[in-house]
Amino acid sequence: MSGQAKHSGGKGAAGLDDVSKAIIEQLQQDGRRPYGAIGKAVGLSEGAVRQRVQRLIETGVMQIVAVTDPLTLGSSRQAMIGIRCSGDVELLADELAALDEIGYIVITAGSFDLLVEVVCEDDDHLLHIINKRIRQLPAVTGTEVFVYLRLRKQTYTWGVR
Repeated sequence: MSGQAKHSGGKGAAGLDDVSKAIIEQLQQDGRRPYGAIGKAVGLSEGAVRQRVQRLIETGVMQIVAVTDPLTLGSSRQAMIGIRCSGDVELLADELAALDEIGYIVITAGSFDLLVEVVCEDDDHLLHIINKRIRQLPAVTGTEVFVYLRLRKQTYTWGVR
């Protein structure tokens, strides 16, 4: 999600009313659902739904994107890597963001300074990313790799309940 919505009192999460939340829930079920069908489900006209969706996108509350399954696209190895660093954690996060294999970076508190998710072709590719790309960065002081054996649940339905 890019940007942040401003909170306006009395409307719940991100200042959304119940109708906007219902629209988001409809799109979380099917991002290609027609505005007319959404309108029928939430009690608005197609045009009103279109305007609300546009406003939700423009304010950064949501994005409509295609989500792929890396396993069906030839990437058979996924892992989460915990990274400890010295110096400015945000600068390191920016450096790591330049790596194509990293699709998720979060700055954390606790045992690790960063958690990054990588998607690789195979174990050799994962080893290359860890050993030659991540551990070679001067700010990296330690890593711990959590290899995904099986993805049990992945959802995008948070944020509106």
